[in-house]
Amino acid sequence: MSGNALRDLNTLPGSERKNGSSSKGNFAKLYCENSDENVEKWERKNSASLVSTTVNGDGTVNPGVEIGNSEVEYIESENLSDVDDIDTCVRTLLAGLDSKDWILVCESLNNVRRLFIFHKEALLDMLEDVIPLIVKSLKNPRSAVCKTAIMTSADLFNAYNDHLIDSLDPLLVQLLLKSSQDKRFVCEAAERALVAMTTWVSPTMLLPKLQPYLKNKNPRIRAKASMCLSRSIPRLGVEGIKSYGFDKLILVAASQLSDQLPESREAARTLLLELQTVYEKSHDPTPVSEHSELSSWEHFCRSKLAL
Repeated sequence: MSGNALRDLNTLPGSERKNGSSSKGNFAKLYCENSDENVEKWERKNSASLVSTTVNGDGTVNPGVEIGNSEVEYIESENLSDVDDIDTCVRTLLAGLDSKDWILVCESLNNVRRLFIFHKEALLDMLEDVIPLIVKSLKNPRSAVCKTAIMTSADLFNAYNDHLIDSLDPLLVQLLLKSSQDKRFVCEAAERALVAMTTWVSPTMLLPKLQPYLKNKNPRIRAKASMCLSRSIPRLGVEGIKSYGFDKLILVAASQLSDQLPESREAARTLLLELQTVYEKSHDPTPVSEHSELSSWEHFCRSKLAL
């Protein structure tokens, strides 16, 4: 896990930290989703419904576009159109992403998404410059910028898969944070981005990135990481799970069975059932002896967990 990612995790809201006084300055500087009430009031005043859909000129509804405010649309990936001029778009992209004009930033993020979908090779050599600017937008206190950056992250995972693994840490920590907050429409978008991550990034590369978050002090972060883990591990397949090690995976799942939040516990149970299915496909499921009622799976778990 990178140093920047660790610093971001240390900037959680005060109600979820044991000692908030020592890092109050960093909190205000780095993570201020809930700190600017004026921004929120402005957005509520100038926004249409965040879950509404646009209406076309003929009166039909376009379900692919959500209205975030009067000037920004949330466009689903399948409804994005290609850019008009690739060269101009690429040339002006970084400046737009780093602009102080939040509307221009949102437009630039949508252009990044279009390039990811239609011309991903054009940005391959620019990813090390583009990803930090996406992360910057993920930290933006303005909800419209933040959600558009989350949607951009989902398209990033879809386009580049394992090519972005070295840049994953700052994206991952922000998506875990956003999926754990109280703004529902931001939270739901972040959860969809995490699903995209576990779908498109190979589990062998993703699991080492996720495991440290299972021990995070924030129970919401632990829950989201546990859910990601339970989605990712089955993608290893039977041979992949055997190669990774049943014993390691059992210990990981067992550590979440008694966690504070039900989401963590449910994800752990789902994972253990998946591991049991794979284990019994490759081992004899009958009791370990004629005098024992323990199946080979139960015996295996007890031996690894020292029960």
